[in-house]
Amino acid sequence: MATYILKRLGQGLLTVFLTVSTVFVLIRLAPGDPAVAYAGPLATSEQLAAVREQFGLDDPLLQQYGVFLQQLFTGNLGTSYSFQAPAVQVVLERLPYTLTLSFAAILLAAVVSIPLGVWMARRTDTRSETGVNVVAIAGQSMPDFWTGILLLSAFAVVIPIFPASGFATWGGLVLPTVTIAILQVALISRLVRREMATNFSAPYLTVARSRGVSERALTWRYAMGNSAIPVFTALGTRFAAMLNGVVVVEVVFAWPGVGSLIVRALETRDYPLIQATVLVTSLLAVGVQLLIDLAYPLLDPRVRLGKASAA
Repeated sequence: MATYILKRLGQGLLTVFLTVSTVFVLIRLAPGDPAVAYAGPLATSEQLAAVREQFGLDDPLLQQYGVFLQQLFTGNLGTSYSFQAPAVQVVLERLPYTLTLSFAAILLAAVVSIPLGVWMARRTDTRSETGVNVVAIAGQSMPDFWTGILLLSAFAVVIPIFPASGFATWGGLVLPTVTIAILQVALISRLVRREMATNFSAPYLTVARSRGVSERALTWRYAMGNSAIPVFTALGTRFAAMLNGVVVVEVVFAWPGVGSLIVRALETRDYPLIQATVLVTSLLAVGVQLLIDLAYPLLDPRVRLGKASAA
């Protein structure tokens, strides 16, 4: 078990290192001058030269990468050009908002999609199941920004029940949460439906039914027990993806999270802020994936991580 955890930690840290290194190169190859974004379009050539010298933008790429590695291993990725504050600190200040939105969205998705998927599996090939499946596919196909705009227009403008933007009150959490959850419910409910339908037709369930096991136990103890790992993996993977910032939704609702922060960083060519955002979100995503793997034995005692790693 300990060997497995160390191995996964090593793989995760290598993934994070390669990710931030790739981003370091790509943002410097992209068109645009961060000195202009920092000093403004009316800055003189002397002012631009001073900015480039201040932030080391004229140094050779390898020299800049060396400085970046030193900062990376000390946990200090430099000062944000836009906020004039440590880049990691700026990201950590925005992170709780993204975490709150992600937790709320994945919790809502789980509460709705699991019972819905079971209901669909119980009614496979019926008209009602087909209708719900069509609605789920439509929800899966609808872009986040369009869903957000529809909800914003309906419940913040036409019927002003919830705030249109920001997180001044807890009511501001409702619309962005529902916007994100709609897509997740569409994806996960169809996964639950597929897994449960497969288990409902399995021989072991027929045997259990012949022994007089109740339908409730057959559904939630037997079928759901065998479907738990793929469903939990899907929920965990979707949650990890949200931690990278639900960019479109955060922009639509002016949510002060990591997603809207990365948009601003890209607009202003804020290299330290982009790198800090990628580093923090990558570490979180890797951590979530490791927790998902460690939870497998709890969901299915037949899974042994130590043996799996040795194999």
